[in-house]
Amino acid sequence: MQTITLNNSTLTTIPSGIARPRYDRSALAAGILHIGVGNFHRAHQAWYLHRLMQQGLSHEWAIIGAGVRPFDEQQRQKMRAQDYLTTLIELDPSGRSAEIVGSMIDYVPVQEGNVPLIERMAQPDIRIVSLTVTESGYYVDPATNAFNAAHPDIVHDVQNPDTPQTAFGAIMAALRLRRDRGHGPFTGLSCDNLQGNGAILRQTVVSLARLSDPELADWIDQTCTFPNSMVDCIVPATGPKELALVRELGVADDVPVSHENFRQWVIEDKFCSGRPAWDKVGVTFSDRVHDYETMKLRILNAGHQIIAGAGELLSIDTISGCMAHPGIASLFSKVETEEIAPFVVPVPGMTPESYINLIGERFRNPAIVDTTRRVAYDGASRHAGFLLPIMREALATDGSIDGLALVEAIWARMCHGTREDGSLIEPNDPNWMELTRISAAAKEKPQVWLDQRHIYGDLGKNARLAVAFEKWLKLIWDTGIDATLKVYCGKD
Repeated sequence: MQTITLNNSTLTTIPSGIARPRYDRSALAAGILHIGVGNFHRAHQAWYLHRLMQQGLSHEWAIIGAGVRPFDEQQRQKMRAQDYLTTLIELDPSGRSAEIVGSMIDYVPVQEGNVPLIERMAQPDIRIVSLTVTESGYYVDPATNAFNAAHPDIVHDVQNPDTPQTAFGAIMAALRLRRDRGHGPFTGLSCDNLQGNGAILRQTVVSLARLSDPELADWIDQTCTFPNSMVDCIVPATGPKELALVRELGVADDVPVSHENFRQWVIEDKFCSGRPAWDKVGVTFSDRVHDYETMKLRILNAGHQIIAGAGELLSIDTISGCMAHPGIASLFSKVETEEIAPFVVPVPGMTPESYINLIGERFRNPAIVDTTRRVAYDGASRHAGFLLPIMREALATDGSIDGLALVEAIWARMCHGTREDGSLIEPNDPNWMELTRISAAAKEKPQVWLDQRHIYGDLGKNARLAVAFEKWLKLIWDTGIDATLKVYCGKD
């Protein structure tokens, strides 16, 4: 099939079955700078703004992309070649559809020292700086949620405030310029999967500023806003399958994005310099963001961690494949219903039980090729952020932790680096070698795993957790994952 190269000049020739921007992209003006232009941002935040623009609204809020890693420059070059347009492909068991999203209009060159990024954020047209830099990217101790001032990246930025290497150092430097030039503050909007992500973003930026410029720190704290938000949409990584799929549709797009047929965005309405009318396209503005995000983080994100470790050990490549495995599906249902739902409160229109059913359906969607490896990545941060807070509450209220302890034991076994069929698990954590070493030691002495204070904090010394964890880890090593899941689920 002949394909059309995606760019502004070819939009009118894109195959008729693919929706495209109806607005004049040349008339758009910047209002948002987004750091971390990955697939999720383009399928979620950029799509919501695109929907507004399709209605003739918010044309003064177009997105400028940005990043601070070498990968981001590669992404910029690919997107620049197609005028920052993205093909979104919605994958549903009943079929697929596609549209071209045009809400991004530029991308800041990625350079060491981040001077172009700082200068662009300092311009008065930028009124929101949003981020998707992963939940582990905020320089927070996962065991305490405290700012990690000793991290080498932070030390560098304190010593080199005009040429920082982190996104937060660049934000601080840009806010200093805005204050000095009289341009006023902007809103910092985290779109990462963190409990209280706005509060964490405020903590990181203000704490970093306080280390070198206390007056600036006070100004940021008093004038900038950092609304908490909850974001939700399953968006797989782009690989050869997605590249082939977009070409089947007749479009030559080097950075297409596939996604499920579900989106949700809940935000506190705290924007110091204005915002797009996102509420007109389905965004929920609420002062109960904490409840929405708790439901999502504890059921969806924790649910991913419940199934991913077992899937890796059983050589199951995809999340839908994990949910097709009877033992893993039973593990998901039992842990979610018995040990997580009691610590989730209902939100308007949704109970914890109905949300568990919804997430199960979304995980089982075979059209979404979301890899087990992607979901299992950076388990140290994800277990600490999604599962351990539930365990703390359960222990404090004498609730059940048996299934949660099993999930931790499965992860500890996974970090050994071998699957049950003998194949190797490629490094899948920033500290993989250390986790592999400790996993090997824990095979003989399970407590060694729980003694990782940077992950478990004081939980590692809890006797009830230690007993349950040791039981499950020894059973996994002795009998394997399948047999262990049958024991837990009462099917053996």
